[in-house]
Amino acid sequence: MQIRSEQLAGQLAKGIAALYVVTGDEPLLALEAADAIRAAAKAAGYTDRKMLSVERSFDWGQLQAASSGMSLFGDKTFIDLRIPGGKPGKDGAKALEQHAVASSGAQDATTLITLPKLDRTQLNSAWFTALTQHGVTIQAQAVDRAALPAWIGERLARQKQSADRETLAFIANKVEGNLLAAHQEIQKLGLLHPEGNLEFDAVRDAVLNVARYDVFKLSDAWLTEDWPRFRRMLEGLRGEGEAPPLVLWAMTDDIRALAKLRRGEKVWKGPRLSLYERKAKSVRPAQIGNALKHAAAIDRLIKGLRPRQLSDNVWEEFYRLGVGLA
Repeated sequence: MQIRSEQLAGQLAKGIAALYVVTGDEPLLALEAADAIRAAAKAAGYTDRKMLSVERSFDWGQLQAASSGMSLFGDKTFIDLRIPGGKPGKDGAKALEQHAVASSGAQDATTLITLPKLDRTQLNSAWFTALTQHGVTIQAQAVDRAALPAWIGERLARQKQSADRETLAFIANKVEGNLLAAHQEIQKLGLLHPEGNLEFDAVRDAVLNVARYDVFKLSDAWLTEDWPRFRRMLEGLRGEGEAPPLVLWAMTDDIRALAKLRRGEKVWKGPRLSLYERKAKSVRPAQIGNALKHAAAIDRLIKGLRPRQLSDNVWEEFYRLGVGLA
């Protein structure tokens, strides 16, 4: 069974499952999910904790020994298995499959397995499929920009504070792409201000600009024609020292995806495919052709061969490249 991190509390309230798997690319949500499982297990009497960390040359026999060993005091066993690399190897894959099946009948033991974000091959592997079928898998995924204000509002509500829409949007702009920093800023507001509604001026003075931008999420802004956000993300990437060739590659790859969709070809864009499909329907073939020519000119600009029709500011040209597909 797969659930989102925000559904975990409801699942734990129904009782402790025999197997949990936490995976994803959002450190804060993964950490909170794992901590919530550990706390619930401890409260339910799983006090004999056995922590295993899979490093090079890890002996997978330790997992079987931990699950079959009896506590000296008759306590329930909590196995905390961490696989930071996300690749268990051939022996580990077999051991995880066997453990997943064996956990179904376990009454006095529960297992927490923490993994990083997995790629498509790993998600479709036999060992991960077995873990999902026999346990509860929590996907600790990053919060979409559109959902970030509501996420911040829910976190403020936990400390009995609230803010209007404008203030929540302001905070979201300052912490986008950095949930851990967002969490810290929200906690800071709880320390600096009393319970109740937060005024915009007070929040503006307290919240730092801790946004971090992902070059591969630029498309979320320009495909939806959110130009202020697109500009802000480009400025953030420039300030963080992101390499222009990587930005150009990401944008060009997205433009080529639009071209393929216009031709009726399939592209792999995961859950964001609908975003590309909507854009492909609205953009004209001539725009795509011009955008690819513009991208080629930007490539020459990056290499120090500035075409006459371009400015000498590569970041401004990235903005023009996106706007050209409006």
